[in-house]
Amino acid sequence: DLDECAASPCKDHQYCLNTDGSFSCKACDTSCVGCTGEGSEKCKTCASGYMKEDEKCTDMDECNLPEKVCVKENQDCVNTSGSYKCVCSEGFEDKDGTCVQT
Repeated sequence: DLDECAASPCKDHQYCLNTDGSFSCKACDTSCVGCTGEGSEKCKTCASGYMKEDEKCTDMDECNLPEKVCVKENQDCVNTSGSYKCVCSEGFEDKDGTCVQT
């Protein structure tokens, strides 16, 4: 078997999987920017919103940062995979970018 992966035939966001007589390109984990194999522990670098923890790229909880990310009044932070979103607190709704009581 010839290792086609030695020539790096895949795109930056993929890794090469050598198979008998061939190869396939597989997508890197969403937490990665470039990778050497499957999973968040094979990242070359972590994607935005992720940090290296125990040799893996794990989601950063922006809502627990010392500096608040959702600064508008009556607004709560909701952590998402690789990011976060700001939503109006319970009992409030978004009216033209401001959280007003419902």
